[in-house]
Amino acid sequence: MLVTGGTGYLAGWVIVELLGRGFAVRATVRDVLRAERAREALLAHGPADASLELVEADLMADEGWSEALSGVSAVVHTASPMPFDSSVDLVAAATQGTSRVLRHAAAAGVTRVVVTSSGVAAYPPDASQVMSEREWTAPSGDPLQAYPDSKIHAERLAWDLADELGLELTTVLPSFMLGPPAGDADRSGTIGVVRRLVSGGMPAVPRLGWNVVDVRDEAVLHVLALLDPAAVGQRYLGAGDFVWYRELAATLRGGLPDVQTRIPTRQLPDVLVRLMARRDRQLRMIVGELGVQRRADCSKAVRELGWHRRPVEVTILDTGHAVTQDAGPAA
Repeated sequence: MLVTGGTGYLAGWVIVELLGRGFAVRATVRDVLRAERAREALLAHGPADASLELVEADLMADEGWSEALSGVSAVVHTASPMPFDSSVDLVAAATQGTSRVLRHAAAAGVTRVVVTSSGVAAYPPDASQVMSEREWTAPSGDPLQAYPDSKIHAERLAWDLADELGLELTTVLPSFMLGPPAGDADRSGTIGVVRRLVSGGMPAVPRLGWNVVDVRDEAVLHVLALLDPAAVGQRYLGAGDFVWYRELAATLRGGLPDVQTRIPTRQLPDVLVRLMARRDRQLRMIVGELGVQRRADCSKAVRELGWHRRPVEVTILDTGHAVTQDAGPAA
């Protein structure tokens, strides 16, 4: 099995799940030497005879992909550019990367592919409606929405390429992932929401929320989709319960007594967030979600694949414990 983006947050747990099921795994990374520590950490989660090979391959270059795909039976493509580097054309990077992985897979004779999309690709036109696999979100074209647009364009391209290349494709659409990283895997991205709360750097939280799903459960969903022949040609939404930022903070305060005094209790007025967003590009990216509460229907994954999610409170507290262990003891 090949997993792309091997040091990524989701990829790490996908690798752990595959190793636990007895599969030999190869994972792509941009620098094998720098990723060796992550490899050892992932192997620590698996059986004693687990096999994990790292190979160098970059989504933006052709070098290395033929070797990475040699002898592979299936691909789980989780790698995608993140929205924190404004110098990157996210849509171009995501679509070119998806095209590169799928075309090289087809050239190597690999037909079975699972691609990680995003729950944003299943948003209905009206936020009061329920998101599900039946929805295909239209790209906004707004530069501030380049990250969701990149996921939407990349998934659509994956389905077009599957038809063109004869691939057996399944896409999985995660919502907002939390949960502990797999060992020394990449700790950036959504987990930063919890890190900021427990660090004491936030006096108050905006009126935002997310459909929180555990990254470990999301990894299981990817593997269930990969191994079930009936999942070919299907989309699966892997979303969690909606949690307001303030509720997330309250859960952390109740479960992390050593740092509870650092965690904010107050909520920022929307008008203040909008004023702050005028000078903060990252705030401008999410200001449209102020006060928006989304519902998700994941019954398809439960019904067809037997997928289960752990309670969201467990996910939040496990994330909090992982973050505080990284940061060391409270002052």
